[in-house]
Amino acid sequence: MIDLFSGLDAWVLVSLLLALTFVLAFEFINGFHDTANAVATVIYTKAMPPHLAVFFSGVFNFLGVLLGGVGVAYAIVHLLPVELLINVNTGHGLAMVFSLLAAAITWNLGTWYFGIPASSSHTLIGSILGVGLANALINDIPLGDGVNWQKAIDIAMSLVVSPMAGFAVAALVLIGLKWWRPLSKMHKTPDQRRKLDDKKHPPFWNRMVLVVSAMGVSFVHGSNDGQKGIGLIMLVLIGIVPAKFVLDLNSTTYQIERTRDATLHMSQFYQRNAATLGEFLALGKAKSSDLPEKFSCNPQQTEPTIAALQSSLQGVTDYHSLDADKRVEVRRYLLCLDDTAKKVGKLPGLEAREKADLEKLRKDLTATTEYAPFWVIVAVALALGLGTMVGWKRVVLTVGEKIGKQGMTYAQGMSAQITAACAIGMANVFALPVSTTHVLSSGVAGTMVANKSGLQGGTVKTILLAWVLTLPASMGLAAGLFWLASKAIG
Repeated sequence: MIDLFSGLDAWVLVSLLLALTFVLAFEFINGFHDTANAVATVIYTKAMPPHLAVFFSGVFNFLGVLLGGVGVAYAIVHLLPVELLINVNTGHGLAMVFSLLAAAITWNLGTWYFGIPASSSHTLIGSILGVGLANALINDIPLGDGVNWQKAIDIAMSLVVSPMAGFAVAALVLIGLKWWRPLSKMHKTPDQRRKLDDKKHPPFWNRMVLVVSAMGVSFVHGSNDGQKGIGLIMLVLIGIVPAKFVLDLNSTTYQIERTRDATLHMSQFYQRNAATLGEFLALGKAKSSDLPEKFSCNPQQTEPTIAALQSSLQGVTDYHSLDADKRVEVRRYLLCLDDTAKKVGKLPGLEAREKADLEKLRKDLTATTEYAPFWVIVAVALALGLGTMVGWKRVVLTVGEKIGKQGMTYAQGMSAQITAACAIGMANVFALPVSTTHVLSSGVAGTMVANKSGLQGGTVKTILLAWVLTLPASMGLAAGLFWLASKAIG
């Protein structure tokens, strides 16, 4: 990590430290903003004392970040179009990072202050989209090219479908529990348990399930939301000190050979499918000299890009041997080839087996660009874990008492938490960012409906309003800040 600071101008060093502080502040805020949802049911039902619940939730968030990988991180990064990612410079990178982080932190703090279970995921994604669209307007780029819309649509679908699924599945789980054990004490609220049974805590097995499922939600939250922080830090590092982070400088010789072999096999793949892809890729027509001086990603230049990449990697066994400009160049080629391969995979006419082969080639191609240094993962894990341990009280009351017209029963808490843990865990498997807040809140609402408790209209309207407004508000904030920052540095 010490190498990070060597040879940097003073203003770049200060900017880098400030940007990293912003990201870690966002993750710290995310900890107490979102993780309150993970411990809300376990605290409200008195399955665990608050201080123990938030401590262990922080620990499991930490572990979730450490063990979660980087799939969701790069799903966030690739919301930005490949052209913006391959042509970013230090000033532009600073404007981009500070704008989206300032917008996300402002909205997160505002909704937390009012105790509204709003989504950090929506906030962050809206901020990234706002920067992408503002960049398109400033540089006269068509709005259709300002954002990676396919990735945005995939993420939007996961953000929309996951709360709906949480509502329905949690309701069904509760109905199943009521059918299985209709007279069980798990269907009591904490108040009823205290008044009727003179007991403070849930029955033993209910308590165990509540605790385990709460820690499960914390773990998958750490994995999903922690990766968003990792993606942000990688945007910061690549934007401000690209020479040191555009490629994984710790890549082994074998990993570099895999990358080089992937380009060769990709070329063979395209030739094998020339009848289908020839026109789209201009196979046999483009020459190496056709690559423009300012590199842009164009499927028609795939063959020259592959040739240029193979030439750049010829004989390379350690990325340290490449100078700074060459590393940036190699990354541009890799990102462009991956972007083109992604588009090719969606073309009609390719057999399913061929598409699967192309997907494997893409993984090998990006193995040394989609990474995160261990210190980045640990820093995000600490920020998220520590953030979990403060500020949770505002949201716990909202989730426990203000969604339904009566307090939450133990069975409702179990149903909502089990559903949330499974839903977010599945999203992690498919590298899709989802909102812990919305999945869990929707699950609680679903159990209230299934329990015929009814919903408190005011709270539900507030949550829905935050859900609807978060995306456009964060987009507008980030776009405005990016426009001002671009004018200042331009």
